[in-house]
Amino acid sequence: MSETSKLNRREVFSLVAVTAAGGALMSQTAFAQSANAGSASALLMPAADVCVLTPEVTEGPYYFDPELERVDITEGRPGIPTRVRLQVVDQSCVPMPGARVDIWHCDATGVYSGYAGQGDDGSVDTSGETFMRGTQFADDNGIVEFTTVYPSWYRGRTTHVHFKVFLDQTSILTGQIFFPDALSEYIYLNVEPYNDRASERDTLNANDGIATQASRASFAYIKELADEYLVAMIIGVDPNAASAGFSLGGPGRGMGDPPAGGGGASGSADRSAMVPGTASEQSVSS
Repeated sequence: MSETSKLNRREVFSLVAVTAAGGALMSQTAFAQSANAGSASALLMPAADVCVLTPEVTEGPYYFDPELERVDITEGRPGIPTRVRLQVVDQSCVPMPGARVDIWHCDATGVYSGYAGQGDDGSVDTSGETFMRGTQFADDNGIVEFTTVYPSWYRGRTTHVHFKVFLDQTSILTGQIFFPDALSEYIYLNVEPYNDRASERDTLNANDGIATQASRASFAYIKELADEYLVAMIIGVDPNAASAGFSLGGPGRGMGDPPAGGGGASGSADRSAMVPGTASEQSVSS
């Protein structure tokens, strides 16, 4: 294979914006405008077309509320440091201070905290653990930030982070954040412990039914910083909408149902659509 087909992490990242079915990169201008997240500025990403409601998608089977209000949700588990910055707005792009935001996702080995029967062979039991879960309340600009790691994958799903936004007992938005396939593929092939798995992922953004349902509004804007990734997304919430099947408190608090229709993989994961040099059968330089 020629040297030009071998890509390092920074080269892969620079090409993510033009890959098929991947996430979008935030422009340098947009990041410069949003650099001071705690200021009285308007939107996190002023240049983005964000005055739309974020589609609601399935909660999935791995939600519970450990009642942990915290910024760092890693509990010391390994992975590429990643900061998730979310801004909650209404359909008029007005920030919503005080909104509660929960996020949860799998770790760098593809397992969630709190559940048995996970891992590529179903032998991993994380019952009683709470890593990669946390709650924050939005500041005056509707912004929350979490310190975590880049999520891995598990069979039947593309790379994602789950979130819930609570405005009150009934106004709840459940959604997922999606990532660029080319960047994910590079990480999974080259970075420990992501690459310490015998199985090959079977699902990309293009053949994940939940990602398709969520639409482009749920794909993250990502910037590579010196020692972490910054993942940013604006979440548009309808204050008058009621989410079915979940409310704060009450019996069975926080137990999610298995994915319903529209979720899971369909067809095969076609890596030919991604940046040349990131497919698993090719060698990639570090």
